[in-house]
Amino acid sequence: MLILSVAYLFLRDRHSFWRKRGFPYKPNPSLLFGQMQGNGTTRHAAYVTQEIYNYAQDRGERFVGYNFFFMPLVMVCDIELVKTVLVKDFGVFHDRGIYSNAQIDPLSANLFALEGNPWRLLRQKLTPTFTSGRMKQMFGTIWDVALELEKYMEANYNQPEIEMKDVLSRFTTDVIGTCAFGIECNTLRTADSEFRKYGNKAFELNPIIMFKLFLSSSYPGLVRKLRMKITYDDVEDFFMKIVRDTVNYRETNNVKRNDFMNLLLQIKNKGKLDDSDDGSVGKGEVGMTQTELAAQAFVFFLAGFETSSTTQSFCLYELAKNPDIQERLRQEINQAINENGGQVTYDVAMSIQYLDNVINETLRKYPPVESLNRVPSVDYVIPGTKHVIPKRTLVQIPVHAIQRDPDHYPDPERFDPDRFTPEEVKKRHPFTFLPFGEGPRICIGLRFGVMQTKVGLITLLRKFRFSPSARTPDRVSFDPKMITLSPNEGNYLKVERL
Repeated sequence: MLILSVAYLFLRDRHSFWRKRGFPYKPNPSLLFGQMQGNGTTRHAAYVTQEIYNYAQDRGERFVGYNFFFMPLVMVCDIELVKTVLVKDFGVFHDRGIYSNAQIDPLSANLFALEGNPWRLLRQKLTPTFTSGRMKQMFGTIWDVALELEKYMEANYNQPEIEMKDVLSRFTTDVIGTCAFGIECNTLRTADSEFRKYGNKAFELNPIIMFKLFLSSSYPGLVRKLRMKITYDDVEDFFMKIVRDTVNYRETNNVKRNDFMNLLLQIKNKGKLDDSDDGSVGKGEVGMTQTELAAQAFVFFLAGFETSSTTQSFCLYELAKNPDIQERLRQEINQAINENGGQVTYDVAMSIQYLDNVINETLRKYPPVESLNRVPSVDYVIPGTKHVIPKRTLVQIPVHAIQRDPDHYPDPERFDPDRFTPEEVKKRHPFTFLPFGEGPRICIGLRFGVMQTKVGLITLLRKFRFSPSARTPDRVSFDPKMITLSPNEGNYLKVERL
């Protein structure tokens, strides 16, 4: 009874965290779950976040405090304050507050999760791997996989309906498998490939993982003492073995390819990217260990296959529901290809303005990551106020909610690519569109993700027409068990060969 009483008093005290500090806050939290009841079980976090954002907006608040379980968070709703957190005061907000432990959980020590100087040094080394020139070099490799996607669709389009989320997940798994690991996964031919199995598992939420994520965000020191891992053991074993075998084979046989693995091997052995063929580490440069390389290949794979496949899937869903937009996009794709002698090249794929608009509108309605998180490295006074965000308190930027705000995007449920014409974009605050983040921690793989998405859509739309089936919902609901935004019951569409 004493333990229960102490626990109750502790929880009650945690839920009064923001009230005691005079912050605007969301009242009436659940004792155990705070304001996040149902998150990860019956409701996706995007819906919970939207409610809190709407609460703040209705009251004219620039920010609002609430609790994730009993962990206090601050949600930033004001766009200028969003810009301050992501860019102006990046020196304070340079970390995401995500747990990483290279010794106990080696795959967690990746660019997405690392903090402080280790992140900064690694970002400097990896940034040159994502230049437009290197993307152009990889285009042929991606196009080869796209031809496999075309073959799959040719063989299967005459079914009553096709679950396109599944097909596109297989396509992006094959793309990332070959670009990040130099391995032909053949997931389009064999749906139950191990790459797809373990890639999907890495994104799964269950109560244990949810609790670990909560503990690692709230009490990282305790989690380190407990030697707790966030990554599933079998996921770690699979990716560590793949990297070990690939690295050993390439270094033994002096294999070079136009892919990420080749670039990562240069950084591992030389400390930086260059075009010379000697294997020495540059003067003053520090390379990467094989384990560090594995962590980066792992996060490239996760970030590349799931986010791009869901973006393409949501895009096809909206195009099926808006046939006039689909036809206009198809015409512009075919015109660009015809003007290039019937050849699809990197320059063609990246220069179709309406394709950009359609993808951006998809990312507005369905950003792969519904929120961005940052933590201040010191106690932080919110500009224009006396309110202090305590050091290491999670600060949330609700991307999905901002991009569905009618003040920024009138009639936000309507799918309208013309919102992203250059003229319309100039009318909005740039920080109302954040699908890749912004500032120094903007998604490093942005160019690759967009290129992969464009290649998939060009391949499908130039030869196939998509329309709703009996199982296509009027409105998408999100799978509560996925970290990213993903359709709850797949994406079933009719497909017609043109």
